[in-house]
Amino acid sequence: MKEKIIAFVKKETVLVVAAILAVISAFFVHPDQAYIDYIDFRVLGILLSLMIIMAGVQNNGIFDEIGRWLLAHTKNTAQLAFVLVFLCFFSSMVITNDVALLTFVPFALLTLQKCGQERLMVPVIVLQTIAANLGSMLTPIGNPQNLYLYNLSEMNAGEFLVLMLPYTVVSGVLLALTIFVLSARKRKIRLTDCHFSEEKKEMNKKLTGMYAVLFLMALLVVARILPYYILLAAVAVSVFLSDRKVLGQVDYCLIFTFIAFFIFTGNIGRLPAFQEVLHSLVNGRELLVGIATSQVISNVPAALLLSGFSGDLKQLLLGVNLGGLGTLIASMASLISYKIYAHNYNRTKGYYLLWFHLANIIFLAVLVLLALGMR
Repeated sequence: MKEKIIAFVKKETVLVVAAILAVISAFFVHPDQAYIDYIDFRVLGILLSLMIIMAGVQNNGIFDEIGRWLLAHTKNTAQLAFVLVFLCFFSSMVITNDVALLTFVPFALLTLQKCGQERLMVPVIVLQTIAANLGSMLTPIGNPQNLYLYNLSEMNAGEFLVLMLPYTVVSGVLLALTIFVLSARKRKIRLTDCHFSEEKKEMNKKLTGMYAVLFLMALLVVARILPYYILLAAVAVSVFLSDRKVLGQVDYCLIFTFIAFFIFTGNIGRLPAFQEVLHSLVNGRELLVGIATSQVISNVPAALLLSGFSGDLKQLLLGVNLGGLGTLIASMASLISYKIYAHNYNRTKGYYLLWFHLANIIFLAVLVLLALGMR
């Protein structure tokens, strides 16, 4: 029992910390009717629906098929690295950064191993991680903090895209230049000689169609055309009846983490002394405070914690998105790549971490300079 508790705490550290903070804050602001008002049920409903939809999409092998089709048209290592990295960059805009990495990091490891390009594993996996974190910032559904701040700020989709587009474009250019430099000496490869049949997942056309419809409904909810509870009901009923095993593959701990942080920040907001201190610290410094806080507690909790004391949610949005770069815990999605790589290549995880932090610092420095220049 003790071992199970320790394993859970290690795996869900953010949830445990959030729950402890929520409980401590309850001693200062005793539970009452206002606790219900803290919780943004619309965000939680959309987030849960999207997590279920993406778990189904991933389980159905749709993006594996897309990846294989693209790889079939690559002829050298530069093209191979470009495809593997930009699969994460573009897919994360739609399927979220963590799902993109869960899907394409194992796919990249398998591909590079089968094609005799193990030397590219560390740089490619690191760039995939950066690509997923930066590509996901373009859309409201790219990551949890975007969904939360998009809803809180009441921006429309057009405003959101215009705000994030310059940083996404520059990120894409930086990724392409990095791949070009790393692949200066191109090596021809024959991907037709690589065999993936044992790992291939067969797509179910009916399930693919169902998830496509549910995803379109999710977009309508994000655009505030359809109520979130209709989407949540449709997802729950459809998936339970047609693909119920997917319901056991969803990260429900993320939902509870949000709830715990909603309670903690709600209570802190009712304590005048804390409210004044945090407001003076955050207000007017959202970009840099968002980046700095993300390095310590990761960008999703940073967005939840700082949003109640911010006078400029757009700058906070930029801060927590750019703040996903930097330390390994700045974005929880980055831990996904690291754990997958370390599980398969534990002896070289130190080399991975060196590559990871060096690349992240360079990308973060460039994008922070861009953000400061555009203010």
